[in-house]
Amino acid sequence: MQRQWRLVLLLLGAAACACPALAQQPSPPAPGASAKPKPAPKPAPKPAASKPAAAAAAAVAGGAQAKLLGQYGTWGAYTAAPGGKKICFAIAKPASSETNPPNRPRNPIYMFISNRPADKVSDEVSVVIGYPFKAGSDAAAQIGSTSFALYTQQDGAWIKNAAEEAHMVDAMRGGDTVVVRGVSAKGTQSTDTYTLKGVAQALDRTAQECK
Repeated sequence: MQRQWRLVLLLLGAAACACPALAQQPSPPAPGASAKPKPAPKPAPKPAASKPAAAAAAAVAGGAQAKLLGQYGTWGAYTAAPGGKKICFAIAKPASSETNPPNRPRNPIYMFISNRPADKVSDEVSVVIGYPFKAGSDAAAQIGSTSFALYTQQDGAWIKNAAEEAHMVDAMRGGDTVVVRGVSAKGTQSTDTYTLKGVAQALDRTAQECK
C-alpha cells in the first residue's frame, strides 16, 4: 500500500510539474495552412495561472485530477483524490540544478510534501531526482547547517528516519533553501537547490484542505 501511494504521488507530481512545460509548446500548423509566414500578433498578457511561478494545469494520473489550490512563491498547493481518497500536496521545482560530470540529462526534478488523511499521514516529504539512484545509496537534504538522510528507491527519495520528518518540515518552514544531493546508478552526482519562499503558506493551504 505504501509503495502504491508513492507511485501515485510521483505520477501526480510529475504531471503537475510537466503541465506548464507542455502548455508552452507551440501548436502544430493546421492541415492545408499556407507555408507563407504571417506577421506574429502581439501576444496578449498571460493570466497569472500560466506564469512559471503560478502555473499548473489540471493533471490526470490514475483517474485522479489534481486541482491547483494556490501558488505561493515557487510552491504550488494541490489536492486530488486517487482511488477516492483525498490527498493534498505542496510541490516545487528546484531553482538550480548541477551535475558532476556537468550537463548530464535528467527527467523532471521536484520535491513535494503530502497529506493523506485517510491513512493518517501528514507532511510526508518526497523528492523525485530525475534519474535512477545508485542501488543501496542514500541521498541527503540540507537546510542551513542541518542535514537529513534520505533513503532512495528508483528515482524517488524519502526521509530515512521518520521521527525526523516533522523536524525537517519545521526547518523548511523557517529556512531559505533546501539542497538535495544524490548519486545516480551511473555515478553522476547531483546537487539541486530549492528556494523555500512560500513553502509555509503552501503547507498551511494543504493542511486546511486536508484536515
